Amino acid sequence: MKNLRIESVILAIGLVLTGYFVKAGLNSVASRDRVVNVKGLAEMEVPADKVTWPLMYKNLGNDLPSLYEQIKTTSQKIVSFLTAQGISQEEISVNAPEIIDLQAERYSNNERIPYRYNVTTVITVTSNKVDLVRKLISEQGELLKQGIAISAGDYRYNVSYDYTSLNKIKPQMIEEATKNARAAAEKFAKDSDSKLGKIKTAYQGQFSISDRDANTPYIKKVRVVTTIDYSLED
Repeated sequence: MKNLRIESVILAIGLVLTGYFVKAGLNSVASRDRVVNVKGLAEMEVPADKVTWPLMYKNLGNDLPSLYEQIKTTSQKIVSFLTAQGISQEEISVNAPEIIDLQAERYSNNERIPYRYNVTTVITVTSNKVDLVRKLISEQGELLKQGIAISAGDYRYNVSYDYTSLNKIKPQMIEEATKNARAAAEKFAKDSDSKLGKIKTAYQGQFSISDRDANTPYIKKVRVVTTIDYSLED
């Protein structure tokens, strides 16, 4: 009888200890699984540091050798205009003319076509002198005085602006995005009567570069979102 009583006491103590350790283990697991997921945004406006300016013009005629001489003269005038304004020869490329034989068009009415050949020539300026090129774009009237009409309206030959110095601002933007994410996590921890723990996982996210708006494509908006998981502690 005495042995049975001792065994019952030992069993009870064992059950109590087992319950305690199970509860402690569950609390540990629950604490370890308490995580807050936050995102941090960083945005910056920067001026474009590269511009591509296609100057496209057309020639119409019936005699290809004559058209070739016209194209050669016109291209020389455009290049001279550009170099006189500070654009280097290395920043200028003259594309081969694109010739359309209108009489060879399947659905054309040959009797009504005054000219047989439609020739498109493109001279492209690629430069990091963005402000200078913008100034020249607004001064294209100087070419009109020389009888040169730069055509517009073809989406293939729109002016484009780019920002190529992303690596210079990456560290600063990542730091700002991380700070913003931590501020959000700290607010969440405070509202939930918890303390913010260590970072468990972090994802930098993709950088995106876009025009600030349709009217100022030479101003770029750089954006990055970081995603961070913080542990929460009591």
